[in-house]
Amino acid sequence: MKGLETLVPPPIVAIVFALLMWGLAHLTPRLDIVDVPRIVAAILLFATGACFELAGLLSFRRARTTFNPMRPQRASALVDTGIYSITRNPMYVGLTLELGAWCCYLAAPVSLLGVLGFVVYIHGLQIRPEERVLIGLFGDEYREYQARVRRWL
Repeated sequence: MKGLETLVPPPIVAIVFALLMWGLAHLTPRLDIVDVPRIVAAILLFATGACFELAGLLSFRRARTTFNPMRPQRASALVDTGIYSITRNPMYVGLTLELGAWCCYLAAPVSLLGVLGFVVYIHGLQIRPEERVLIGLFGDEYREYQARVRRWL
């Protein structure tokens, strides 16, 4: 699996898992939930996820450092303020919330497996390799940041 590390852009990974969730939802029983509350909940979850992603992106832009998750070695600054003082991975938290919104919209409990699969994939093949690179770039400063701020929430 080492060859897959930071190879696939996380939004593409999220889309693949969303498609898998859609397929699972059509192959398994769905919950009989009233549409309006379910859709409102999905919209709120999706919007929250989008806010996490946007806040992360804006923080990187302000710091004038790369936000390309496939090339963490190009980071020129350690961003640890704003949303990055709450979570070290706001963009991945955002994508996870958006997949949670999709699961809510689909009303298929088995589609939660897609959210879990995404988290496992991103944790192992994206976050961990990024952390290794960031420790190499920023050393103790990044280790202190890791001790201060959670990886997810």
